[in-house]
Amino acid sequence: MHDLLASAGLLFAAAITPGPNNLVVLRESGRGGVRGAAAAIGGIVLGGLALFAVAAAGAGAMLATHATLRTGLGAAGAVYMAWLGLCLLGAGTRRASPKRAGAALPAGALGLFGFQFLNPKGWVMVLTLVAAWPATSLSGYLPLALLFIAIPSGCLLLWSLAGRLLAEHMARPRSRRRIDAAMGALLLASAVLLLIDL
Repeated sequence: MHDLLASAGLLFAAAITPGPNNLVVLRESGRGGVRGAAAAIGGIVLGGLALFAVAAAGAGAMLATHATLRTGLGAAGAVYMAWLGLCLLGAGTRRASPKRAGAALPAGALGLFGFQFLNPKGWVMVLTLVAAWPATSLSGYLPLALLFIAIPSGCLLLWSLAGRLLAEHMARPRSRRRIDAAMGALLLASAVLLLIDL
């Protein structure tokens, strides 16, 4: 039970804090409400579950023993996050188009499913939980798999509600630029912190 609570706490902290997944859900719900963000939430949750399955099946052990591969994957993901952040920061200026920043973000259920494999925050979370979970077979990971469905779903729903509340502000060009710039700065800061930790 202690392991389950600790894993739930770590998963909640990773899922609720700002990151590219939450930013996409915020933007989608700002445009189309909670229903408009449903496909994004589904793609993120299913992609995270697939990433967890890959790690539980053995990729986690391979990455743990091959530091160069782990560092390369982390660096590639952090650079991608930094690029997304810069695109949003650019959209926060008066000259840039917000549509250009939106085009940089992954979109649709399938795009967000695949994006989970490029998200360094997701890899760190998954590898940490798989390494700490005392399972001797794949079926032993079932409680953790259920957490990977329930907790991110709840957190993403909260972000979609925030997007719905911000929808009026996001419809105004000046407010939208400010929100884009703030989210871009958060993504850029996260990417820099990830690169420092590599």
